[in-house]
Amino acid sequence: MTFTPNQIRAASWALIAVASWLLLTLLAPVLTPFLLAAVLAYALHPLVERLHARGLPRWLGAGLAIALLMLLLLAILLLIVPVITQQVPLLRDQLPALLDQLNLWLVPLAARFDIQLKIDVALVRQWLGQIFAGRETALLEGLLSSLRIGGSVLAAVFGNLILMPIVAYYLLLDWARLVDLTKLLIPPRWRERVQSFLDETDAVLGQYLRGQLLVMAVLAVFYTVALSLVGLDLALPIGVFTGLAVFVPYLGFGVGLVLALLAALLQFQSLFGVALVAAIYLLAQVVESMYLTPKLLGERIGLHPIAVIFALLAFGHLLGFVGVLIALPASAVLLVAIRRARQGYMASSLYLDQPAPAAQTLPAQLSQNRQP
Repeated sequence: MTFTPNQIRAASWALIAVASWLLLTLLAPVLTPFLLAAVLAYALHPLVERLHARGLPRWLGAGLAIALLMLLLLAILLLIVPVITQQVPLLRDQLPALLDQLNLWLVPLAARFDIQLKIDVALVRQWLGQIFAGRETALLEGLLSSLRIGGSVLAAVFGNLILMPIVAYYLLLDWARLVDLTKLLIPPRWRERVQSFLDETDAVLGQYLRGQLLVMAVLAVFYTVALSLVGLDLALPIGVFTGLAVFVPYLGFGVGLVLALLAALLQFQSLFGVALVAAIYLLAQVVESMYLTPKLLGERIGLHPIAVIFALLAFGHLLGFVGVLIALPASAVLLVAIRRARQGYMASSLYLDQPAPAAQTLPAQLSQNRQP
């Protein structure tokens, strides 16, 4: 049995794809920090080029870009940690009183429908006391035990956090040379089409990053000012965190909403104050979905909401939290590929050709063959 050159070529590419996928699957834990470092290098490369154009050495520009990114991540961490540390003691102290108020409203309402419903506040107070009071030593011992059991995992996490910026720094130093070496691996007959695809993808990703930064800045200012106007004490950390966290679609908004509602419930202890905070977040979500995202990100990378949800679930399933972070940029790249595939299909003979004449005359030939 002989194979045509096209069949041999297709089989070769299929084997290369399968081998690459198996290799990536086996080395996924090792490749994760390098993949994230490549994403960081791609995002910071324009800044390094601008600094280099102003006369700054490339090594210094790369170091400054990495340092600014690390400071931004540290600032986000310092914003969220005080919020959590302030809310936990308040939750322990004020939750029983809030539940008493809820009983005053809930019990008469349930009685109208002949339902006996009441929250056991004493049991909740006892439960909170067991968690927060007198068990600090036990909790600390359990934490230390879990750290000893999962010490290798913890060491791997911190190792990746240290490795990522180092790898990103060296990638930024040699970015142009690495790109040129990668392009040399592309067969010459494909280079023009691949370069066109890369140019379009780069434009889409650049527009996405710039637009996303603008959306984050606008929302951070809006949340901070709006929460301050309603009198929330933690308006600045919660507002800035929510604005920056929208980079992770839905998840960032959800975490910010939960923190804001919890802070409003513990501070105002009234349904009206909680409703005001919820209204702020609802208004911000409507403005972001209907105006900010289409206006600042543009229709060129706009995905249908169903496609966004599917992308988040799919990439999150495949790559975990990292997949959630890169879901939308990766979807933008896939969108470019799908557009090109659709254009190729619409221009192909499979789509344009008419039925062959032989197929049209086949019934007539069969009837002729049946005649004696």
